[in-house]
Order: sequence, then structure tokens, then C-alpha cells
Amino acid sequence: MHKLILNRQHSISPESNSEYQPSPLTPSETIQQFYICINNKGRKELRELISNDCFFEDSSYSKAFEGKEEVMRFFEQLMESTGSNVKFNIERISEGDELTVWTTWHLDWKGKRIPFTRGCSFYECSEQKQRLMIKKARVMIESPIKPGVLVLTLLKMVAYIFDNFPMATERFLQRPYDILNLLLKIYSIFLEPIINPILIFYINLWKLISQTLAFILGILIAMSKIFK
Repeated sequence: MHKLILNRQHSISPESNSEYQPSPLTPSETIQQFYICINNKGRKELRELISNDCFFEDSSYSKAFEGKEEVMRFFEQLMESTGSNVKFNIERISEGDELTVWTTWHLDWKGKRIPFTRGCSFYECSEQKQRLMIKKARVMIESPIKPGVLVLTLLKMVAYIFDNFPMATERFLQRPYDILNLLLKIYSIFLEPIINPILIFYINLWKLISQTLAFILGILIAMSKIFK
């Protein structure tokens, strides 16, 4: 049974908890401190919470981040991207067995919730140098696209293909990213030279149309002022 550590919603922000807390910390406190460091742009303090063999998997990326330096580069980009007003807000956090923690969260801007930013993260800590550090993490983020029933239709199609081509399916499931990279290479070699000029043409066409409409609108506004 998971022990619920925090039920009520609270914001991890510089105003609520601005000082870095040294170890020893419980697993849930370690993860809370992790979000405090991100919100406060505490790069030095954040490094102390990431293990050298950290494995960080984000569903938004096709490849996981491995090792302390690679994980820290990702977090430095994240902290730069959030600016000074976007903060992580922990909704719920709970501890499991063997130093594991899960949490649900969303992003706030100046205390106001940003739509489509809900996420769920799972962490595994390890005890190193008499303190807890994050060893593994898996993050799943809400998609702004809500396909609804289309998901079931796609699942049915995928299941049909998998069932009828089991050998190809096994190869794909063993190395999915290699196959996706191959498809991207095929696209870049054969399709990109054809599709890109078409896209550029349509982009320039709509640009010309929008400029023309803006010019006509400007003339109409000027004429309306003259004949007022």
C-alpha cells in the first residue's frame, strides 16, 4: 500500500520555501526539494540531487537522458525555458516501496494555472554519500491534442497490423527508435525534396494574401477617416 504523503494542493515557489534544505531528507522531501531547485533556478543545489548514473525518461523525447551531465543539460534548458514566472505546482505526492515516489503536477504562471501542462512523474531514489539522490525518473506530460475516440480507432488499426505481421512487429518492438530514425531518413531523402518546395510555396502564397488583405484594410480605414 502506498503511503500518501501530501494530499492538498500546494505551490512550490520561492516565496513558500526559498532556502535549500540539506539532507537527510525522505524520498518525498527529496523530490519536493528537486522542484524547489528547478523553480528557484538552483543549478548547484540541483546537481547535488542527481546521481552520476541517473536515467531520466521524458515522454516528450524519443530518447532518454543518461548520466548526470546529460540530465543536467536538460534541466538547465528547462530552467531557461520556464523564465522567471513559470513554476511547477505539485498537486499530490506519494511514497512507495524501495525509495520510490510518484507525483502529479502542473505549471503556473504568476500563481495562475497554465492549461494543458499537467504531468505525472515517477522517481526512484538511491542512497549515496549519506543522502538520497534521484537515480531514475519517468515523466509523462498531458498532450494539448485531445483525439478522443480517434485513439481507439488507431489502437484497433495498430492491433490489426501487429497481429497480421508478428515477425515485423517483434523487430519493431525490440528497436522502435531505430526504425523511426530509418523512416525519417527515407523521408529526408525521397519525400522532403518534393514536399518542402510545396510547403514553401503555400507559406509564401498565404503570406502574400495576408499582406494584400492588410494593405486593402489599411486603405479602407484611411478612406473611412476621410469621409467621416
